[in-house]
Amino acid sequence: MKHLAIWAGLALILNLLWEIAQLPLYGLWNDPDPWRIAAYLMHCVFGDVLIATGFYLSTALIFRDMRWPMHRPWRGGFVMIISSLIFTAVSEWYNVYRLGSWSYASAMPLVFGIGLTPLLQWLVAPVLMIVIFQRWIKG
Repeated sequence: MKHLAIWAGLALILNLLWEIAQLPLYGLWNDPDPWRIAAYLMHCVFGDVLIATGFYLSTALIFRDMRWPMHRPWRGGFVMIISSLIFTAVSEWYNVYRLGSWSYASAMPLVFGIGLTPLLQWLVAPVLMIVIFQRWIKG
């Protein structure tokens, strides 16, 4: 459980920073209610933590190893990144175009109608998490 807690903590920190940085690329950024923006931000960050820990556990099940970032960092990372990217693409499309839960600002670069920054988030954050995780455990 220690490894899962470290992973979740890393997910919280890195995704909070990422969500704050990409917030101006979403339509909500112009909302006059700062509490609504903060609630939206926290919702997204905790969702990201759930995604990261869920896919960490899924990857651990696939490799039968809770310490996969130490033993199979890039194979496990590949599984996690692909899973996270697919989930994010589907979630973004569904929430933007079907539910209307959020919208993109005109500044958001799009890839096949999906925001580029949420896709990049699940390429960059897991790699950083693996590297930091390894150093934390070894250190």
